[in-house]
Amino acid sequence: MASITDSLTRLGDLSVPFTPVSVTGWGDAELLASQGRIAEVRRRLDAVAATVAGEIAHRSRRELGHAGLAQSEGLRTPEELIAKVSGTSTRDARTLMKTAELLPARELAPDAAPVPRWQRLIGDAVAAATISVEAAELIRTRLIAAEGVDENALATAAGRLLAEASGLTIEQLAIRAGRVRDELDLAGIAEREQELRAKRFLRVSPQLDGMTRVTGLLDPESAAIVVPILDAATSPRRGGPRFVNPDAVQRVEDIMRDERSTEQLALDTLVELVRIGSRVDDGKLLGDRKPAVRILVTRTDLDARVGAAFFEGQSEAVSVQTAERFICATGAIPILFDDDGKALNLGREHRLFSEKQRTAMAARDGGCLMCGRPPSWCEAHHIDHWDEHDGRTDIDSGVLLCRFCHLTVHNNRWRIRRDGGDYLLEKPDPNGVLRHTSLPSRSPALSRLLAG
Repeated sequence: MASITDSLTRLGDLSVPFTPVSVTGWGDAELLASQGRIAEVRRRLDAVAATVAGEIAHRSRRELGHAGLAQSEGLRTPEELIAKVSGTSTRDARTLMKTAELLPARELAPDAAPVPRWQRLIGDAVAAATISVEAAELIRTRLIAAEGVDENALATAAGRLLAEASGLTIEQLAIRAGRVRDELDLAGIAEREQELRAKRFLRVSPQLDGMTRVTGLLDPESAAIVVPILDAATSPRRGGPRFVNPDAVQRVEDIMRDERSTEQLALDTLVELVRIGSRVDDGKLLGDRKPAVRILVTRTDLDARVGAAFFEGQSEAVSVQTAERFICATGAIPILFDDDGKALNLGREHRLFSEKQRTAMAARDGGCLMCGRPPSWCEAHHIDHWDEHDGRTDIDSGVLLCRFCHLTVHNNRWRIRRDGGDYLLEKPDPNGVLRHTSLPSRSPALSRLLAG
C-alpha cells in the first residue's frame, strides 16, 4: 500500500498519471498526520503560486497596455488570466496577487513599493509555509483597517496573530483578527459597524417556476434579532439544547417527526412570525426558550462611552452608542464578575441552572467553550456532576456546551475542571495519559473586562 510520502513525492511529476492513494487501511494517527502533511504541502504550493501570480500581475501592469501579458492573451486583467489558467475564481486569483506583494521575492523587484514591516512578517510566514495565503490575506485586511496605529503596534499584533494562526480554523482566525483590530482601533468600531450595516439587504426575486427567491445579508444587530429565533425553532434538529419540561419534550419529539427539512422549518417559522408579529401563541412556535436580544458591554466602556460592545452570539464588535440605545430601549441586566471572571451563584438547592444563571454564563463563556457554537445552541453543564460529585448549581461550577459537545463529554467520561477563572478539558491521550486543554472564554466582552 502506497504511503502518503510516496504519493506526495510523485505529486509534482506531471508525466505520471495521477491516482488518489487508498487510505482505508491506515490507522487514525497516520490518517491525521497525513492530513497535516498535505496541508503543509498545500501551503508551500500556495506560496509558489502567489509568487508566480505576482509576476503575472507585474507583467500585466496597466502602463504596459496591450503589450502586457494579460491583454496579449485577450484578457483585461491579471486576475482573469490567472483564474483562466488555474481554473479558479478571480477572487482566489486576487488573493494570490495581494499575498505576492508581501513576499520577500516580490519586494526585491526594482520597482516594488516598500512593504511595511508588519506586512513583511505576514509575507515571511507565507514564504515559510506556516500559514496559508487565505490566512495571510485575512490578517492583512483586518489589520489594515485599523487606522492611525503605529508600525510597532501593528507588527506586535501581526506577530500575535501569526503565532496563533496554526491552531485556529480560518473562521476562528477571522474572529480573533477582528478582535485584535478592535483593540488597536477602538475609535473605529462605530465606523466599521456602520459599514457592515450599510451592506445589509433583503432581495425578493420572483422565479419563472412560481417560487420566490429570498437573498440577503444581516448586519450584526439584525442577526442578533433573527438568528436566535430561528435557532430556537430548529434547535432539536440543529444540535440545540435538550429539554426537561414535559411540554417542551413533546414539542421536540413533534419537530423531530416533522417531515419538513430543517431549512423548511426555519422558513416557515420566519413566515409565521411575519404573519402574526408579536402575538406568537405561547409555547407553540418557539417552545419555552424565548429568544432575547442581549448586548454585552463592560461598565468601564459604558462609563467612558468609548470601547466595544457585542450582541450575544455575534463576534463582530458594535459601538458603545449602540449598546446605550439598546439599554435605553430594553433595560439592562447587570451581571457582576469578580477579578477571575466568575459570576454570582445560586447554590446547591437548585438542580437546574436558572435562566438568569444561563444569561450570566452566556456573557462569561460567549457560547460553547469547546466548539464556539452560539449561546442559543447551548445547555448548561455541571463540571462537578450534580448527582455523582455533590455538584453545586453555582455559575462557576457550570459551563455552556452545545448538545454535541455536552454528549461527547459525558459519553467519553471526560471532565471539565476550573483553575481559578479558567476552565480546562481533561481527557486521556491515545496512551491513556490525562491531558489538560485550555477552554478559553469565547466572550469578547469578558476579554475586554479582564484586559481592563
